[in-house]
Amino acid sequence: MPQVSVYKTESYDPARMQTAVHAHFAALDLGRMIRPDLKIVVKPNLIMKRRPEDAVTTHPVLVEAVIRQLQALGAQDITIAESAGGPYAEPLLRSLYETCGMAQVAQRTGAALNFGTGSRQIEGNGQVTRRFTVIDPIAGADLVLNICKLKTHCMTVLSGAVKNLFGCVPGLMKPELHMRYPEKEDFCQMLLDLSAALPPVISFVDAVEAMEGDGPTGGSKKQVGLTLCSCDRYALDLVNAAVLGIDPSQIVTVRRSIEQGLCPGSLEQIDLLGDRDALTQAGPFCRPRSKQTDFSSQFPAPLRPAVKKVTRFIQPKPAIRQRRCVGCGKCAESCPAHTIRIEACKARINYQSCIRCFCCHEMCPVQAIDIRRLGIFDL
Repeated sequence: MPQVSVYKTESYDPARMQTAVHAHFAALDLGRMIRPDLKIVVKPNLIMKRRPEDAVTTHPVLVEAVIRQLQALGAQDITIAESAGGPYAEPLLRSLYETCGMAQVAQRTGAALNFGTGSRQIEGNGQVTRRFTVIDPIAGADLVLNICKLKTHCMTVLSGAVKNLFGCVPGLMKPELHMRYPEKEDFCQMLLDLSAALPPVISFVDAVEAMEGDGPTGGSKKQVGLTLCSCDRYALDLVNAAVLGIDPSQIVTVRRSIEQGLCPGSLEQIDLLGDRDALTQAGPFCRPRSKQTDFSSQFPAPLRPAVKKVTRFIQPKPAIRQRRCVGCGKCAESCPAHTIRIEACKARINYQSCIRCFCCHEMCPVQAIDIRRLGIFDL
């Protein structure tokens, strides 16, 4: 039976966070996995340059507490590494680490920061993808500490333990995968295939302050007051679904992991350790506005192409607020379908080619891109 540790962690006070991380390590006996000779990579969620208090990225206090616990157990080779959206380049990494608080964590703990931009292929046994290009630190790691930020997500509904591992793919190769797998089902299966191909993983969840609504970058902060941990990222995401208050069947990565025998079918089949009664203390999260409205599978096969044309019209889509747009080009840079152009210092979307991946919404630094959907689907 997989184990998931839940601990009330109501603030980012360093002493309280250290207590929480120690409790997780003790509950799951994680010390058995730590040795001085291991190459350990700490992989937070640093999707873009945002301050820790914005609840977009993993908070540095949790990252520091995990590193100090690893060091107390004898770990010596610890590297903080991430590939955010946009180019995988050293100047951008330096700026990212500085803004998100990781540079300060590295300075205080002595952990290394990855500034290399190399990558290599790893092999897996996935259903849609068997070969991935990942950043060098991940490919060479003996153990990955996957420290995600709990958020709702416009495409995958949940940004949790499995989704956070997408950051192992370097920079602009992420849009390539979006383009290869524009359908949500295939894209989420690719995420599961990537997860299975990686080195051993211990996952933590920063749910002290989470994000609801149009995450992973454009939602609203939500106080939850929890940290979670597990060696089983699939079971952990099933628990994350309970924290969100969302039916697991509506989260493709969770549903598919259950169907493929990677995850139990219910919380009753998970050994919840610690403060299990606190899982739903924050109440249900606001859903992302991009939830799908594709009803074509409910129709006979001959009618589905016509139905798909209608549903494409009513599906959510990114919409640019022209007054707020600064013409920086981050949306066009991240668009896998190359459907966005900057004209007269403003971004414009060609909806004929838009695949509704919402990468532009994720990467807009001024939140000038909304998710537009028909109001009848809010009822």
